[in-house]
Amino acid sequence: MISDIQLNESASKLLQNIRETAGLQRIVIQQIDDVEVLDFGVNTAGSLAAGLSLAQLCMSGLGTVELHSPDATIDLPRVFVRTDHPLQACLLSQYAGWKIATDDFFAMGSGPMRAIAASEDLFKEFPTSEHRGACIGVLEAGSLPTASALEAIRKGVGYVETLSIAVAPTASQAGNMQIVARSVETAMHKLHELHFPVDAVVSSCGSAPLPPVAKNDLHGIGRTNDAILYGAVVNLWVDCNDDVIQELGPKTPSSSSDAHGQLFLNLFKAANHDFYALDKALFSPAIVVFHNLSTGNSFRYGSLVPELLRTSFGM
Repeated sequence: MISDIQLNESASKLLQNIRETAGLQRIVIQQIDDVEVLDFGVNTAGSLAAGLSLAQLCMSGLGTVELHSPDATIDLPRVFVRTDHPLQACLLSQYAGWKIATDDFFAMGSGPMRAIAASEDLFKEFPTSEHRGACIGVLEAGSLPTASALEAIRKGVGYVETLSIAVAPTASQAGNMQIVARSVETAMHKLHELHFPVDAVVSSCGSAPLPPVAKNDLHGIGRTNDAILYGAVVNLWVDCNDDVIQELGPKTPSSSSDAHGQLFLNLFKAANHDFYALDKALFSPAIVVFHNLSTGNSFRYGSLVPELLRTSFGM
């Protein structure tokens, strides 16, 4: 086991605070087929506070998410994320690795419920041993989960004492923010794809501009991905050999992809709205900086593309 951190137990502490402040955050909580469903933006307005809560819930409460002032790149606040448990918080929890698909519902599932289901290859490489008390998941979807979707989740996780599912569309304040809060997660996922020793990443932080909420989920997917690809800066503190960083570092930022420099919405439409048809090398932050704790050396790769951000965001 990679650690004794209980992801769902950690998330449950944050979830209790969300329940207590749901009204202030404009979150609606209801029971659907004995499942606690928290609406962060489907049939409710949601809020900036709800977006921060949702992003932290995706990370099992193992990361801090904040809004920072705009920088010189673009006049928008930046979503700043930091965690000292990047493997657990980002890859084993935040990464949207569980596709929930039934005849009447589709969503990408993230959050600590993935560690209980443990159906992805990632959990064979980094096995966890989650208690089966509270089980907490997050869905990126434009509607609340149907009975068939909840049944698919129940089947995937097996027996748990309680099941709680948070839902937000991409085109909502909360959904918009929780996606942009994935700057570190995209770096970690890209490094894993490159066979970098992700368990050697000790600490991390990242930021990306928060785009205006889009008119619909399709345009929201375009804006939020552009925010990461062309506006995100990630710093990673690692404990490994410099030669590993020098070999794989240049392949880490989004600029390593031949598709770099094009608006994500255009690429997505050309791929018939199929994420899997896009170049995997594209899904990563604009800039990745490595700080090697073993040698004291730092390495920076990638560049920002502010003109594309302004075009994407209509600014």
